[in-house]
Amino acid sequence: MLSRIADSMYWMSRYIERSENLARILDVHHNLQLDLPGEADGQWRALVVTTGDAAAFEGRYGAYDRENVLQFLIADPLNPNSILSCLASARENARTMRESLSSEMWEQVNGAYLAVREVEHRLPGPDALHGFCRQIRMASHLFGGVTDATLSHGEGWNFIRLGRMFERADKTLRILDVKYFLLLPKVEDVGTPYDNILWTALLKSASASEMYRRKYHQILPARVAEFLLLDLEFPRSVRYCLVKSEESLRALSGTPPGRYNNQAEQQLGRLRAELDYAQVGEIIQSGLHEYLDAFEAKLNKVGDSLFEVYLARIPTAGAPAPGADQ
Repeated sequence: MLSRIADSMYWMSRYIERSENLARILDVHHNLQLDLPGEADGQWRALVVTTGDAAAFEGRYGAYDRENVLQFLIADPLNPNSILSCLASARENARTMRESLSSEMWEQVNGAYLAVREVEHRLPGPDALHGFCRQIRMASHLFGGVTDATLSHGEGWNFIRLGRMFERADKTLRILDVKYFLLLPKVEDVGTPYDNILWTALLKSASASEMYRRKYHQILPARVAEFLLLDLEFPRSVRYCLVKSEESLRALSGTPPGRYNNQAEQQLGRLRAELDYAQVGEIIQSGLHEYLDAFEAKLNKVGDSLFEVYLARIPTAGAPAPGADQ
């Protein structure tokens, strides 16, 4: 597969997953305002910080109020991480490689983009925001289902899964970090009903509330961190995402378990092994924010290596594919 096609598949998938994650946290914050009227207004900044775009927002908007944050996160064409920009980028990547996708995949990407264009100049009001966010989430779910059902599970499918899993892992790390570092600055709030509402909102931001309660029943901060970081069965936990990413990398290179053929496989294997043997108590004791920050930096390095090995060059005829035995 040409690296151009692989790169487009990888980033198309990441952009679609990013739009869904953003729609989910917007919807959760909207519902949080109903539970904590007034108090939730001060958490608009946390939404922007979760995307990593606080500096860009402050340089152009200034105040963290509802209208500014929604415009920035939903329909700002100058914000590369807005829902509109993400779906526009996903559609453009899909357009450049339509021959490599099924017709159903293209229709789903194109339809999601056209739907969000309708709110570009008129943001959804309080009564319509939930419906809009649900529409974006369902578009992403449908794309994933259509991809699995209509695309051969070969190289292209593995690059799409890599993009999805990397994006999920990154956003789960960010959501968990923001909770610890920003959302609860007062020590006296710990253990109060207010605290429980925020932890529940955190779980909902990762679509994890129901699965967490089925496993642990009671909201306990250490258990929440353990579930989102280390659970091997929940599809949005960081560990699960890394396991599936490693499976796709090995499928691309043909490397057997316990070995690696390139730097991306080596770095990803180390990160996955780190979570395999990690204990949440030790992580929290050493500083959860510091751990999450360092882990995200390592994940970004894996992404850089993935680009260098698979996406930055086009193999010449007769040359071994990136990552193959030489």
